[in-house]
Amino acid sequence: MNIILFGPPGAGKGTQSDKIVKDFKLYKVSTGHLLREEIRNKTNLGSKIKPLIDKGLFVSDEVIDSLIEKILSNKKINNNLIFDGYPRNINQAKKLDFLINKYKQKILCVLNLDVDKNTIIKRIKGRQTCLKCGLIFNEYFNPPTDKNHPCGVNFLEKRSDDNDKTIINRYETYLNETKPILKFYNELNLLQHVNGTLKINEIYSEIRDIIASLET
Repeated sequence: MNIILFGPPGAGKGTQSDKIVKDFKLYKVSTGHLLREEIRNKTNLGSKIKPLIDKGLFVSDEVIDSLIEKILSNKKINNNLIFDGYPRNINQAKKLDFLINKYKQKILCVLNLDVDKNTIIKRIKGRQTCLKCGLIFNEYFNPPTDKNHPCGVNFLEKRSDDNDKTIINRYETYLNETKPILKFYNELNLLQHVNGTLKINEIYSEIRDIIASLET
């Protein structure tokens, strides 16, 4: 099965997708992670997209779509994906629909995390990512401990674009460019709403119930 996890920046997509990956044995496709890897590895693409990422802007659809097609064409992970952070606009949504059909796959559902703006800002400002294991924590809602993060604090990093100005910019960009694709997926009868303001485990319990009901 393929799943799309949807929601504004800071809605908790990364945290919830990690849980889904673990329970349902899926391969996570995070365009944000793929792009930051390009920046961290100082590739030609990374040097071009870094200024955009730092300002909270999106890179071109062509760049993103090419990364996604590479993933979908990999038969080892065929129909076993969760998309985190893609698609971001209606053109990408239509492109994904085309690629899904091209490679004879199927989307089980689109899970939309509903979260208000104030909660989003607090979540993003407290976000921490482990450079070693890739897990995501939050100093306010889900702080790293010896039990849930054996890698230690030395590997934790806050993203350079997690600041007030960029957060507001990214949220407004989401409202203008990304949120309208909910209508697209609703018309395809794929959209499922999830209360993203609950506690992490409560959110995941709701997600797990939705997936289980659709698998049967």
